[in-house]
Amino acid sequence: MEASQNYAFFFVARRVNLVIIKFFWRLTMKTSAIFYHAGCPVCIEAEHQVAEALDLARYDVKIVHLGEQKDQISVAEGAGVKSVPALVIGGAAFHINFGAPMSALKG
Repeated sequence: MEASQNYAFFFVARRVNLVIIKFFWRLTMKTSAIFYHAGCPVCIEAEHQVAEALDLARYDVKIVHLGEQKDQISVAEGAGVKSVPALVIGGAAFHINFGAPMSALKG
């Protein structure tokens, strides 16, 4: 093989390796999905309808009851949660319905 052929082979092999690595990374890595709620009826219904509908093969789902886990309130606020129930997927907060403001959980 000539030097230019060696380089071309190396480039193609490296590219194939990167594609394979990305493929398996996507198979094994899950996106974080955290459902925050306060235990009220609106929150429980949202948990059943939304959080349980997520594909567990794609999302690492965590349910946080802020009424029972008060230490997680600051974590939720840091993630952008303004009221519950809320779902934080991949760092983006989605407010599902208005059950209670975060200030009500602090008292």
